[in-house]
Amino acid sequence: MRLPSIAVSVLLTAGFALAQDPPSRVARLNFMDGNVSYQPAGLDQWGAASLNYPLTTGDHIYSDIGSHAEMHIGPNALRLGSQSNFGYLNLDDRTVQVRFTEGALEIRLRRVEDDELYEVDTPQGAISLLRTGEYRIETDPNRNATMVTVRAGEVEVTANGAAFAVHPRQTAYFADGQQPDIRDANPPDAFDEFTNARNMEEDRIPPPVHVPPTMIGYQDLDANGVWRNDGAYGWVWIPRVQPGWAPYRHGHWAFVEPWGWTWIDNASWGFAPFHYGRWVNLGGVWAWVPGNPAPRPVYSPALVAFVGGAGFGVGVAWFPLGPREPFIPAYHVSEVYVRQVNITQVNVTNVNVTNVRYVNQGVPGAVTSVSTAAFVGSRSVAAEARVAGPRDMASAQVMSSPGIAPQRESVLGSGGRPDAVVPHPPQAMMARQVMSKSPVPAAPVRFEAKQQALQENAGRPLAPEQLQQIRSQHPEAARGGQVGTEKPMNAPAPPPVNRMDSRPPNAVRPAPENRAVPAEVQRPAPEIRPAPAAENKPAAANEKKPAAKKAKKTEKEKP
Repeated sequence: MRLPSIAVSVLLTAGFALAQDPPSRVARLNFMDGNVSYQPAGLDQWGAASLNYPLTTGDHIYSDIGSHAEMHIGPNALRLGSQSNFGYLNLDDRTVQVRFTEGALEIRLRRVEDDELYEVDTPQGAISLLRTGEYRIETDPNRNATMVTVRAGEVEVTANGAAFAVHPRQTAYFADGQQPDIRDANPPDAFDEFTNARNMEEDRIPPPVHVPPTMIGYQDLDANGVWRNDGAYGWVWIPRVQPGWAPYRHGHWAFVEPWGWTWIDNASWGFAPFHYGRWVNLGGVWAWVPGNPAPRPVYSPALVAFVGGAGFGVGVAWFPLGPREPFIPAYHVSEVYVRQVNITQVNVTNVNVTNVRYVNQGVPGAVTSVSTAAFVGSRSVAAEARVAGPRDMASAQVMSSPGIAPQRESVLGSGGRPDAVVPHPPQAMMARQVMSKSPVPAAPVRFEAKQQALQENAGRPLAPEQLQQIRSQHPEAARGGQVGTEKPMNAPAPPPVNRMDSRPPNAVRPAPENRAVPAEVQRPAPEIRPAPAAENKPAAANEKKPAAKKAKKTEKEKP
């Protein structure tokens, strides 16, 4: 399919050469069981996590007792075990840097570029994942210890002022002020069984043919729809849905910075078709058009056009963009970004979307509307949706933004579920310092500190320079966990050892799966339960740390 060219007018921030574009990728929350909670960047409140939520720098996830969560970044998976506290310190085009202070984490890297960095920062040290493989990381706050198991791949751990390697089929245990203990890999347990089952399920999915493997959410397409080669649009995907279904109707809206208003779909497959490509109605059947493949397609918050204007009185309305129609970001971007985000559908060359004819604007049932309160409150669209008709559209204006400022509920983005169970870690766990090897971006700005600016900006996300001004004028406006810096010494990594007599007993190992749980907790027992600190903490952990090896910890961010 040959891409048409179109002249498009785009509002740029301070010249495109100086613009700071948002990342081209996010992490998708694609699987949950049990109770999983979410704390968005800039808020001190936890909400019930939503399937298909796009996670980015500053966001936190917590899995409750007996619960699991899984996130995908392209073909790579990150999985949380019971009672795990996880956050993104940095997630951009080349870096995945996470903060992990409690629980069990499995990372399966199936594709890593040469210049791509994966780093897990724990209170005891920074763990760099060096290549594709399968890794398990456990952190126990009661013992002040971390354990990393390499099933396949290789890691480098920077801790206590030194660096050491962990090779395939090895487990390394390290604590504050101690030399690492490296052994043969620990035997599998209940969490490994869960991750192995998820891996086997992924392995049964054939490689994508019509979209690139870097497209987040491609794994769900083949099982939930059919591909058809259309003469006008090339390969299209048709989902298995109920009659009367329309795109961007079964889900809710949330305000996710730096992109702004973002669609969160309810369907298990509802990520790729709503953040990449376009939709077209073929004889009454909706089909998703991915367009020409790109090495890494650029993530978009929602590929829709909003409808409004002075004479439009039905609240907030929108319709899906059609094939070869440009997506005009409401957030601050460069000309390069505008070309890249549209490259699979149209070659954008210049400035004024006045000559674009939107094919879906006139399709019966394509325009969905809700009240402003439902939209801002992140409530279920399907429960309150109204299909806009020809009379509504007669005086309508097509816009790139709804022109509505977010409220706290918009940022929390829990889909209007006030009765949902929302477990969360104690504040002390959120404030716990982790050690990083790579630089960490500035802490997110609190929502309350920028709410007035967002209102003045008609709901468009703030430019980077606006955020920096808020930080400089109000240092207390930044929020986040504490981060220290680990600086490795110029010393060779110690060789693997096999000292069974000196290995801490049951170091950071989960309790048996049938461990007793109080009667009021009507959920499966946790896979990771802290052992009594006095009995199982290694003796050296209570000793005074040598001054030369004590990591320098600074309060870069305050909770």
